[in-house]
Amino acid sequence: MTEKKFQYHHIADHSSELAFNQQGIAVVEVKGKKICITQFGSEWFAFAYKCPHASGIMSEGYIDAAGNVVCPVHRYKFSLKNGRNTSGEGYYLKTYPVEVREEAIFVGIPDGGLFGWL
Repeated sequence: MTEKKFQYHHIADHSSELAFNQQGIAVVEVKGKKICITQFGSEWFAFAYKCPHASGIMSEGYIDAAGNVVCPVHRYKFSLKNGRNTSGEGYYLKTYPVEVREEAIFVGIPDGGLFGWL
């Protein structure tokens, strides 16, 4: 199996440039796609804008105490670390790697191929 390669995109020089909502989730655009980004503890996480179940807008949800993002529509929970559904429904939320370089924030998008973005 080949290792996934990512192309990193600069989204902010500093976290203060991101427009976080009351739930602590910001929405950024990378390569024409909306992506949610949040900080939980000392780690940064990026994940899909829409829930894979009913297309709920994930930035309108919240981050629970266990580090899951909770969809605002049906309250399905997804791990920030790997996108796995933790409330038992069997869905998977797309996640993206985040790198902080000095204070700048970058999000990794799968590199190449017609289906590299999916």
